Amino acid sequence: MSKSILYDATLCIDCKACEQACATHAGLPYNDKIAAEEYQSAHKLTAVLNKNEKYMRRLCQHCLEPACASVCPVGALEKTALGPVIYDEHKCMGCRYCMAACPFTVPKYEWEKPLPQIRKCTMCYDRVSRGDVTACTEACPTGATKFGERDALLKEARERIDKNPGQYINHIFGQTEVGGTSVLMISSTEFTKFGLRADLVSDPLPMYTFRVLSRIPDFVPIGGALLGGIWWITHRREDVAAAEAAEQAEKDKNKGGRQ
Repeated sequence: MSKSILYDATLCIDCKACEQACATHAGLPYNDKIAAEEYQSAHKLTAVLNKNEKYMRRLCQHCLEPACASVCPVGALEKTALGPVIYDEHKCMGCRYCMAACPFTVPKYEWEKPLPQIRKCTMCYDRVSRGDVTACTEACPTGATKFGERDALLKEARERIDKNPGQYINHIFGQTEVGGTSVLMISSTEFTKFGLRADLVSDPLPMYTFRVLSRIPDFVPIGGALLGGIWWITHRREDVAAAEAAEQAEKDKNKGGRQ
């Protein structure tokens, strides 16, 4: 069964324990300066945002059908059956297509390093694969971050909203966005206030790539014929010009001989 994270912003107290735990697990630095950064980066894979004492976590959404994995030409990004989208730095060639494809602007590049890599939350795949919860879930003191089966967490999120309609907006972010994600979020505040897009389609983004690619057999022959025609016309002009030049040279030669 696919695992997921449920983040309930109404239970968050901005303690940043999740940030600290994430950094420790990923082997990244964490100090007061980094804690004050309210954005994701190559050295901060999850961030707690504060908007007028309303909080929201930002991390990789771990799409059910991730666009980042679909555009990666070397398979450095992979969606696992357990839920996490993982990254293999040994395969990565640094093309950064994943950065352009991600609708949540999650993958970050280590621009300052001589041998840079892509950095993103991997939902603690090593922990999850051995049956443990994510580091951020374990560290959360209020239960704002919960880990479990996606179907069960979706049900719980819906129950929380239905039981307390005045406490939550009626939206589970990640339930349908871009085909659904393995990180689900509920909140009392509109998600757009924290930089999350409201215009995301409900179809998986790789489907759009497939729809374009599926048309290639139709227009490749047309494009090939068009390019072939351009090539023929261009070279035909060269052939005609060469023939005319040769003919003129022959006329000049014959004229010179008669004189």
